[in-house]
Order: sequence, then structure tokens, then C-alpha cells
Amino acid sequence: MLIKKPRLGELPASEITEYGVYLNRRQFLNSAAIAATASMLPLSFARGDSTPEPTYKELVKSAYSTEESLTTFESVTTYNNFYEFGTDKASPALMATEFPDKAKPWRVTIDGECDKPGEYDYDDLIKPFSLEERIYRLRCVEGWSMVIPWVGFPLADLIKKAQPNSRAKFVEFTTLNDPEQMPGLNRNVLDWPYVEGLRIDEAMNPLTLISVGLYGNELLGQNGAPIRLVVPWKYGFKSIKSIVRIRFVENMPRSAWMKAGPNEYGFYSNVNPDVDHPRWSQGRERRIGEFLKRKTEMFNGYGEQVAQMYTGMDLRKYF
Repeated sequence: MLIKKPRLGELPASEITEYGVYLNRRQFLNSAAIAATASMLPLSFARGDSTPEPTYKELVKSAYSTEESLTTFESVTTYNNFYEFGTDKASPALMATEFPDKAKPWRVTIDGECDKPGEYDYDDLIKPFSLEERIYRLRCVEGWSMVIPWVGFPLADLIKKAQPNSRAKFVEFTTLNDPEQMPGLNRNVLDWPYVEGLRIDEAMNPLTLISVGLYGNELLGQNGAPIRLVVPWKYGFKSIKSIVRIRFVENMPRSAWMKAGPNEYGFYSNVNPDVDHPRWSQGRERRIGEFLKRKTEMFNGYGEQVAQMYTGMDLRKYF
């Protein structure tokens, strides 16, 4: 008898949780998740208010923000992809309640092909930059999307400080690799640590955000605390969480999902309704909180800002 063993990165269907199934499970799990995270949230949310009181004051309202209705704070913080804390959508909120407190002081290394490398404490890293709020759509490869008010600053501002040299063609990002704090790392789901990358012009695009918060507050563990990337025209797995290293490189990085499934997850991973995942269509999506699906927009609706970077490229080949 043949027993099929899953390939690296290949999850059983039972672990790819559809939102409808998740809603049923949440009747049981939600109270546990909220109780577990209550000590980390402002008092207003612990009392049951729909959103917490913001702790970041006088944020700049970005001109890049969409005017679409926001996804609820509850959904944004309890329905997550963060495999370092489990492959199930509910697991990160349950497993990351003390993260990243045990990892403090958080440090980020910036190195590679740049003139000003260094290792920075979190506070020193973000101190030079003015924080702003940007309401972005984030589209996930499984067919669901959210609209989230992120807090952060343009990645381009940080890149300029690092002064990459002429050999820097790509930017590689790495997530913390700490199995003690991140129990999902004990499973052979991906080739850890989680690595992602952008072409240098993508990284310098004004839309690309280094995020340190959402809904006016610091990021929670399940959302990629304390510092993450947000690239709104690409599928969500490109927006790497809990970053500990930013490296400028000459050659295209091999990201975690490229290693796991090169025929399913390409380097660019631009939202493209005409290029389906081998196991599901990408032509339509379900916005979390809505019943009906909607047509997926090319570049997640950000074509005016990003399409020129891909002029002349075959986006079916370079998916």
C-alpha cells in the first residue's frame, strides 16, 4: 500500500480554513482568543467595544488610502496566516499572546550591498520616521481579502538611510526563527526561517510600507509584531511578518514559498485574476465580512501606481 507523504509546503485541505467554516469554529474559539489577548489590548476593547482606542496619536492620513469599508478589528486580529504559530487561521491569535514580549529588545539587522549597514533596536530603527495611517486592501492567495488601517512609514525611507550600492538589485527580508516562542517552527511545513524578497524598484515604490501597527495601535503578535512589511498589490504572503533582517542582494532571493512550491508561488506574486493557483481560481475573492464574492482586480486595484514597473513583462510567466 502506498502512503502519500505531503511535500514541503503542501497542506491538507483540512488545514486551509475557509471563512465560512472558520465562522462556525469561531463560536467556540473566539471567546478563548479574545480572553487570551485581552491583557494585550486597550481597556476599551476588553470591555467589548468594536475597536480599541488608538495609542498612536496625530497620525498622518495617507493619500494612498482606500475609502472602502474597513474589516472589523476582531476579524483582522483573529483570522490570520502566520505559520510560525500554526497553519490554522485561528491558531496565531491563540498562540502569539505573549509574542514578541519575550523577544525584546527586538533588533533588526540591515546589511548586504549597502554603504550603511547596522544592527538596530526597534525603537532606534523607527525613530527617524514619521508614522502615518494607510488604509490598504490585502489580498490572500486562498481567495479572501481584508481592508486594514495600517500604521507605518514607506520602506523607501529606510532604504535611503541604508544607502544601497549599485549591486543591490533585490531586498531580502527574514522573519524571526525562534521555535521556543513560535511553536509552528517545530513542524516541517516550510524551510525555516521564513524569507521573502522584492525587486529594488518594488521596495522603493511609495506604496510599500513598513508597518508597526494597525487600527492606531501597535501590532499584535498574530499580525506580525513588532515590525512587518505590507505590499498591497501582491498576495498577502509577500507581506512578511516579524522582520529581523533586511538584506540588499544582487541576485533574486528564493523565498520560503518559492522553495515549497515553485510551480504555485512565484517570486513576483502580483495579484492577477488571469493567473490561477493550480488548486483554486484567483478570479474572484471574498472580502472578510461579506457573503458574496467579488471580481479580483489586477494588482489588487493598485495598477495606476505599480503597473509601469512590469511593462513588457509576461506576467503569466513571471507570476
